Amino acid sequence: MFVLKNKFMEKYSCFVGIDVSKAKLDVTLLLSPIDPNAPQVHFIVSNDQKGIGQILKELKRKKVAADTVLFCFEDTGVYSMPLSCFLSEKSLDYWMVPAIEIKRSKGISRGKSDKADANDIAFYAATHLHKLRLSSVAPENLLKLKILFTEREKVMKALSILESTLEGNGFVSKNVMVTVTKINAAGIRQLRKSLQLLEKEMRDIIASDDVLCRQSELIQSLPGLGPMTATYIIIVTKAFQSFDNWRQLACYAGVAPYEFSSGSSIKGRTKVHPMADKKLKSLLNMCAMNAKKYDTEMMLYFERKVAEGKNKMLVLNNIRCKLLGRIFAIIKRNTPYVDVLKFAA
Repeated sequence: MFVLKNKFMEKYSCFVGIDVSKAKLDVTLLLSPIDPNAPQVHFIVSNDQKGIGQILKELKRKKVAADTVLFCFEDTGVYSMPLSCFLSEKSLDYWMVPAIEIKRSKGISRGKSDKADANDIAFYAATHLHKLRLSSVAPENLLKLKILFTEREKVMKALSILESTLEGNGFVSKNVMVTVTKINAAGIRQLRKSLQLLEKEMRDIIASDDVLCRQSELIQSLPGLGPMTATYIIIVTKAFQSFDNWRQLACYAGVAPYEFSSGSSIKGRTKVHPMADKKLKSLLNMCAMNAKKYDTEMMLYFERKVAEGKNKMLVLNNIRCKLLGRIFAIIKRNTPYVDVLKFAA
């Protein structure tokens, strides 16, 4: 028996853990969160509007007011979108948590099932209220940008694969390659046309939204940052509503350094963590490379630190962090970046 004391306990009398899959939702109702031995209610519904509505009907049958319930489920991408939209439309509190967060909170566990996962999610919500940050559906324009950016990545990958066929030229007989080359060229033309359409649609969406347009312009005022990087940062931060400061985003992007030591025997070097948004990290790396070439301040910083004996990759990572700090600064000020070294005597 344990007693959980938290200010949110006064609001929430029931915790609903939902394990999301493509076709169904495994639901656990935790009606007595202070008693881990209390009986739990488990049932399965379809992953659609009708099935999600049955969850509210079950709560009503249990005489539980919907506004005293905290719904919790893992972020499973498009599969969790119907649930998120439904709860947002009903103005109900829900918490979408990364799957790895719940997995690591369980401690040692053996076996796995959808029912057990739903139970774990419900208990996670009840016992981790100190971490609670209610989720919400991103605005429609951000959702469109996210889908378009994802499709652009697929097209870019397909282009890279098709263009690799041309590496055979000069090594394989032209008579052998001629048919493949014609088909390959037609596919590349179509993909490049699709790429142009996707990028145009993304530009149109940003231009039609005053907030997104302004944020994109501010980010691109920084030397080394282009339109695609600006767009992805806006998507990731939900127009700078998901992160309070640049340090949080640096942690998410995998560029924040962490100490690795224990007692007097383990003295590892400070390094970044592999758990990261690899796409954002890659974009920031390219931006840092450009910044140290075309930004006078970053160029001088890089040269100075390397001359001091610092590792080049360490200095480059510092530039990534500096870029994130600048981005949050100009967004907060709502003014473009100014290169003060241009005005130095």
